[in-house]
Amino acid sequence: MRVALIHISQETNDFHPVLTTLADYAAFGIHEGPAILEKARGRAAIDGWIDAIAASGLPVEWVPIVWGVAGAGGRITTEARQFFLDAIRRNLAEAGPLDALAVHLHGACSAVGVDDVEGEQLALIRAMRGADIPLVLSLDHHANVTKLMVDCADAIVAHRTQPHDPYDTGHVAGELMARVLRGEVKPVMAYRKLPLITHQEQFLTAAGPMKDWFEQARAMEADPRVLQVSPCPMQPWLDVAEGGWATIVTTNNDLALANRLADGSADFAWARRHVFMEQTAVPIDEAVRMADAEKSGVVVLSDTGDTVFGGTAGDSNLILESILRQGISGRALVPLISPQNVATLVAAGEGTTVTVELGGTAATDFFTPLPVTGTVRKIAPGRITVPSFTRPNIDQGTTVIFEAGPVTIVLTERRGTAGNVPETYRLFGIEPADFQMAVLKTASNFQYFAPITSRVIRVDTTGPGQSDVKSLPWKRTPRPFFPLDAIEER
Repeated sequence: MRVALIHISQETNDFHPVLTTLADYAAFGIHEGPAILEKARGRAAIDGWIDAIAASGLPVEWVPIVWGVAGAGGRITTEARQFFLDAIRRNLAEAGPLDALAVHLHGACSAVGVDDVEGEQLALIRAMRGADIPLVLSLDHHANVTKLMVDCADAIVAHRTQPHDPYDTGHVAGELMARVLRGEVKPVMAYRKLPLITHQEQFLTAAGPMKDWFEQARAMEADPRVLQVSPCPMQPWLDVAEGGWATIVTTNNDLALANRLADGSADFAWARRHVFMEQTAVPIDEAVRMADAEKSGVVVLSDTGDTVFGGTAGDSNLILESILRQGISGRALVPLISPQNVATLVAAGEGTTVTVELGGTAATDFFTPLPVTGTVRKIAPGRITVPSFTRPNIDQGTTVIFEAGPVTIVLTERRGTAGNVPETYRLFGIEPADFQMAVLKTASNFQYFAPITSRVIRVDTTGPGQSDVKSLPWKRTPRPFFPLDAIEER
């Protein structure tokens, strides 16, 4: 059996003004054909796919088509969108006979002038290979699931946890694909769309309403007729005409059951919409003082408004400003992503003490540059390998270590791990465990810092990823829409 393998991923934040380009994909690698199996392996979804099929014992020949990951950011450019359409078209045309299609997409990718990039990609795949060949689609569960995406897939499997485990998602999808190829099951799907978004503070699946919703999905899967239940709480910064949370139920040729369970899953989430909106974030100055008072370990300060893994620019300086203004004595580790600042500090040179306006270089509607005087301690190339990260080979651009009093600021040209993985700092001679507090540019991916963390404090910062979703400048989202509008029925 010959199975095509496609992995393309980008998560769009419509409130981040900087477009995502092909260079952003290239920072993590773009691969076509057999090179995918050599260069794109790690703990990603495609590894789960490959391992699950191997464990099934099926004699599968993988036919790699295209692999490209850009992480999260502003809408992708027309050039990037067209590049992947062309790569799909070219490589599928040359692939020869196929028995199935294994596709992993993020699910929340939009481009300049196109809301549903992944629906467009899936439609192209179907147009080239027809409706009869099985297509199993794996997604991030923060996907914006559209009707076109559902129409083009035979089954959909989304992440089952937050923080995500892409390998697990691919493995589950691969197991389902194996059952389809054996003729054991005939998947049918039902999905429901909700006029709902919420902020990110209740997104973790280990506790609270999200845990309850995802546990309901697992309970539904205890029925042997149910192949997969995928709740998809769309990431909250995608301003598109078909936006909103969704839930997808795949059964073994039982559409009535799929519809009934999809209704139950959607009703469960809708009934808890106000609980999903509960906030725990702390005002900035208070959060910084709390961190400085902690007796041991590293306190993680979660910069919720500048969550780079949610598509922000990484240029917020709000927590940095508070640390410096309040005269905090504890050592602080702060990441910033700013090619402009990097260029200025590189020009100044190592060992130079200089005043530079840090941050506020991309998301200028939210942040303004902050004058900071400090010393350039190190300038280094940023092509690194981070084995613990899901995409281990990274080019974060030139990296500068800049010290201002008790604060060590690590500036990069590109996102890389956004300072959310301790291993990244260690590659440049910095031990995060030596610091009192560390700013993380994420609202949920605290798992990498967990071994050295004494406490996590969510900080109520503004920005393109802010928890205050109601005040963001929505333009395309269908109305009425909760919580932007006071609606009781969907």
